[in-house]
Amino acid sequence: MPTSRTKALVAAGLMALASLAHAAFPDKPLRLIVPFPAGGAADAMARGMAQRLGAELGQQVIVDNRGGAGGATAAEAAARSPADGYTLFFGTMGTHAINPALYPKLRYDPVKDFAPISLTHITPRVLVVSPLLNVRSVADLVALARSKPRSLTYGSAGNGSSSHLAGALFESLAGVQMVHVPYKGSSPLLVDVLAGRIDMTFDSYVVYEEHIKAGKVVPLGVTSKSRLAVLPKVPTIAEAGLSGYDVSNWLGLFAPANTPQDVLSTVHAALGRAMADGNLRAQLAAQGIEPAFGTPAALAALIRTEIPKWAQIVRKSGATVD
Repeated sequence: MPTSRTKALVAAGLMALASLAHAAFPDKPLRLIVPFPAGGAADAMARGMAQRLGAELGQQVIVDNRGGAGGATAAEAAARSPADGYTLFFGTMGTHAINPALYPKLRYDPVKDFAPISLTHITPRVLVVSPLLNVRSVADLVALARSKPRSLTYGSAGNGSSSHLAGALFESLAGVQMVHVPYKGSSPLLVDVLAGRIDMTFDSYVVYEEHIKAGKVVPLGVTSKSRLAVLPKVPTIAEAGLSGYDVSNWLGLFAPANTPQDVLSTVHAALGRAMADGNLRAQLAAQGIEPAFGTPAALAALIRTEIPKWAQIVRKSGATVD
């Protein structure tokens, strides 16, 4: 019969082994679920971050692209994944702030089903118009839209997308009526904007960068509170006359709820080092993207603020997911 001392030694040994095993996190590759198809601007951001994060953790971070349903499909998959730190989610303003208002039967809770790790990217949009409109400022555009109600068109990456709601907010604050034309992503929309079949869009700078430089589209305003360093002469839309206009698309890193705190802390620390990488920051800045890093509490607070803000904008816009 084992003595009490033997039992105690065995128990202590098992606890030590368990502690060592847990301390070994991560001891296998991680998966990063990204709610966008491969090849787009957000996918590029995710892959750049994943590469640096993997280097800091000493394990590969494999990107798992799951586009569709405004990111709801990917978010649900992430929320239902094991809470062990080996599945992470590249959440967005869409998945965590806009979708609750768009999808009455959303099958995940952006607050309860996720453990926020940190904000990672802020991507202001740029209002670009076709040169065929012959406008050179936000004031010109507003005047033209008022003179021709429901004649001007603005394209978006889809119903309820942040580019759609950026246009809806513009209509509301400017007191104009335009026609929203949803597309399945930025790529087909880009073709029609360049051809002059769509008058304007509110999209990421990186999508239109070369076309802005070539004069194929005209940038009238930046959707964020501050100007873009890559477009220093282009005012913010708020500066240009629409006080209160602010649409800064943000992205962040999440884990499933109930992921162990020490695992979250390990990922958070590694992410901080990754996002501080000079090369990564320079690449993002050149694309008009602001790299970010903060506390889990700050990201949680942002979400609590953004959900009611976007619910109001969705109601006013009449946006649907049909």
